[in-house]
Amino acid sequence: MALRAPDISDASSIAAISIEVWVGTYLKRGVNRFFADYVLEQFTTAKIAALIDDPDRFILVSDNAEGIDGFICVASSSVAPVEGCSDMAIATFYVQPRHHGKGIGTQLLKAALNHCRACNVQSVWLTTNAGNDPAIAFYLSQGFEKVGETHFRIGDEGYLNNVYAYRLGSVQ
Repeated sequence: MALRAPDISDASSIAAISIEVWVGTYLKRGVNRFFADYVLEQFTTAKIAALIDDPDRFILVSDNAEGIDGFICVASSSVAPVEGCSDMAIATFYVQPRHHGKGIGTQLLKAALNHCRACNVQSVWLTTNAGNDPAIAFYLSQGFEKVGETHFRIGDEGYLNNVYAYRLGSVQ
């Protein structure tokens, strides 16, 4: 496993991982048109390429001998949904499920937190679906604390999300 910044040629791989992880995590009982349309609109090669080119985004991918198996995206200038958080957020953090437990997520997160420290912010925040027990357990084990709740919106529908924050210390 090697961590590196993505280039534009990685956009389709990142889009595919995003679709795989999002559908596998949130659509446990089947895929209906509402969610299929959302996923296929959100996770396009063009949209991922724009994120890669965005100077307000810090993105790292995990690369193995076969290709990308995970990525993390930190967004600066992100207004938190609860008081007391910085404007630095982990906007997206996906590792292919078959690669869970191999340390990929831990290494991506550690590198992202070091980036945030280098930006001299006091904390970083993220949201995750309130029912995503594996992600919640991971974040808590890494030192994140629940600081509130918000709702992830798709159209008129809202889905309960927890807000977690990590207080940054010195670079490790």
